[in-house]
Amino acid sequence: MLTYRVLSALLSYPTPELKAAAPEAMRILGEDKLLQGEQFEGVCTFIDWLLNTPQLDVEAAYIDAFDRGRSTSLHLFEHIHGESRARGEAMLRLLLRYRAHGLELEAAELPDFLPLFLEFLSTRSAHEAAKHLAEVSDIISLIGRRLAKRRAPHAAVLEAIASLAERAGRNASELPDENEGRDDTPAALDAAWEEAPVTFNDAQSPSDPGLAAGFQRVQP
Repeated sequence: MLTYRVLSALLSYPTPELKAAAPEAMRILGEDKLLQGEQFEGVCTFIDWLLNTPQLDVEAAYIDAFDRGRSTSLHLFEHIHGESRARGEAMLRLLLRYRAHGLELEAAELPDFLPLFLEFLSTRSAHEAAKHLAEVSDIISLIGRRLAKRRAPHAAVLEAIASLAERAGRNASELPDENEGRDDTPAALDAAWEEAPVTFNDAQSPSDPGLAAGFQRVQP
């Protein structure tokens, strides 16, 4: 499923090599036909923006979109568990899911990073990939809406990814309020740096299965 691999690349840090490969990415999306209608047009518009925007401006836009505050973080479990210990157990379960399908991570990679998750989906069938994606589609939609409010070009990519999921009836009340205050302002960033670090060694509370249980329910 090359479409998932293309979407993964488009959410990775925008190197000059990525820009050079953008026309090929557009060709793959057109041939796969996995994205349809507005979602396909939105991603093509994003690729046009990527190609026609100076490199430094593209890099700055990526940092503004994903590296300033947590509300648009590409680390999926952060939106459910934050920096709590429960996130560690959730990531462990997802890591075991990857390994069950032969995907080994580099030492510095976190399994809940969305581009990595999309790379995993690219190795599955369209039906199976959609089922995996449904487990986090609400989170992805939430990130996309937040990016759209900030007029970030990347919003179209998140919206396209969410459109590929089969709805799994997840409880949206588990998600943060999309109308909460922005966390990419200087004051919010200063406050975030003052938070105490948390390690992820402890087991997840049985009363809070969150997304970890969701991934565990998806069978190969």
